Amino acid sequence: MNNKPNPPINRPLDLITTIIPFVCILLLCALFFFCPESSGNVLASIRYFLGDKLGSCYLVMGLFIFLCSLYIAFSRYGHIRLGESEKPEYSSFQWGAMMFTSGLAADILFYSLCEWILYAEEPRISEMGAMQDWASTYPLFHWGPIPWSFYMILAVAFGFMLHVRRRSKQKYSEACRPLLGKHVDGIPGKLIDLTAVFALLAGTATTFSLATPLLSGAISRVLGLTQSHGTTIFILVVICVTYTVTVYFGMKGIARLASSCTYLFFALLAYVLIGGGQIRYTIETGITALGNLAQNFIALSTWTDSLRSSSFPQNWTIFYWAYWMVWCVATPFFIGTISKGRTIRQTILGGYFYGLAGTFTSFIILGNYSLGLQTAGRLDIMELYRNSGDLYEVILKIMDTLPLAQAGLILLALTMIAFYATSFDALTMVAATYSYKELPDGREPHKNVKLFWAVLLMLLPIALIFSDSSMANLQSVSIIAAFPVGIIILLIVKSFFKDASLYLEEQSGKHS
Repeated sequence: MNNKPNPPINRPLDLITTIIPFVCILLLCALFFFCPESSGNVLASIRYFLGDKLGSCYLVMGLFIFLCSLYIAFSRYGHIRLGESEKPEYSSFQWGAMMFTSGLAADILFYSLCEWILYAEEPRISEMGAMQDWASTYPLFHWGPIPWSFYMILAVAFGFMLHVRRRSKQKYSEACRPLLGKHVDGIPGKLIDLTAVFALLAGTATTFSLATPLLSGAISRVLGLTQSHGTTIFILVVICVTYTVTVYFGMKGIARLASSCTYLFFALLAYVLIGGGQIRYTIETGITALGNLAQNFIALSTWTDSLRSSSFPQNWTIFYWAYWMVWCVATPFFIGTISKGRTIRQTILGGYFYGLAGTFTSFIILGNYSLGLQTAGRLDIMELYRNSGDLYEVILKIMDTLPLAQAGLILLALTMIAFYATSFDALTMVAATYSYKELPDGREPHKNVKLFWAVLLMLLPIALIFSDSSMANLQSVSIIAAFPVGIIILLIVKSFFKDASLYLEEQSGKHS
């Protein structure tokens, strides 16, 4: 990204998409803080209707988007280059590191260590076969090709809009212009952008509220502190300061932090793989899980449990698709921005390579290590979870089985902070662009606007932590926010096909 001067802070601001979300988030924070029980009941009612009654819509859309992304990559659209430059703006390592770390946040570490525990006693797992085989397969499915396809298809749509069509509005609504035309500048466009900002805040809240208590527990254990809401919120503030300082340095700062995060991530994986002493079991279980996923991909993608014998897809698969969809408001914009100079095919296939390599490696090493402790009888993880119901405490017990456990906890904490900081650098950068009516390609938002969003992104997570929100409440936030976002995603995909087809016709006319 070019180091052009920041735009003025006042004149180009879009106050509607800045002030309205700010006021609404303050109101939501007040509701979660003062009325946690009634707020949770309302969330549960809405979540039941969308997740249970309309849940199949999420499943069908996920498979459709995945297949559509492959079609785009291998069709004539795949040859379109995102920008005039023949050379990509970032090296392959920088590009892959920024994409992987910006798209996942620290919850990849939280879920890698514990997701199989959540599935182990589900009726669905026993119906399919052994826990050993399927509790390690479903995490790969839920963090695999379909979730990443949401990112990839939107990344090329936004990249095409920014680098090929050179549109100056970096917003969801602008990506719908080929289909909606002048309506983008009216009420429909504002509604699209407001929906996008609310979804962004919902995704942020879910991520921080799920994984931050683990980070708090690790730091408290190392420093000998008593874990409390105060400790967790202090950690949130430290993370906020870290990513705010980085985002002040713009894309160069984000690129450096992403590279550092990647090194820490692989150091953690190496520590667990080698120090855990289960290399053979870990790798072989991972290979089996990959085989199960490949053989059963379509079946897993379309299983709706119409008899509700276990409600597994309603409780888990639909949540994950929704979880990734709310993150689609920011991450694909960021990926599209940093993909300048690459073709659409390179962006999609490269994105799948780096994204799946990172997530699969994380789940295979971290998840299978803890699964191995259970199957080998070294630590009865399931009994610990039944007795306490506290996933964070169970994960800390898992880390205690490793050599130099205190050092391992420090490495885990540093990696989580780096993931958080990198992810929310990208989120803050994209959210800040929403505050402008126009922001040409290559221009970054004003530093004070980025600071405003850096603080705003923290408010709802803090309120959810104070409300002692359960995982069900956090899942509900994502499922509710994702439904309107899913409709907008389909509009953007349709708009891309229309605009890209017109562009190819224009290019063909030039060369004829």
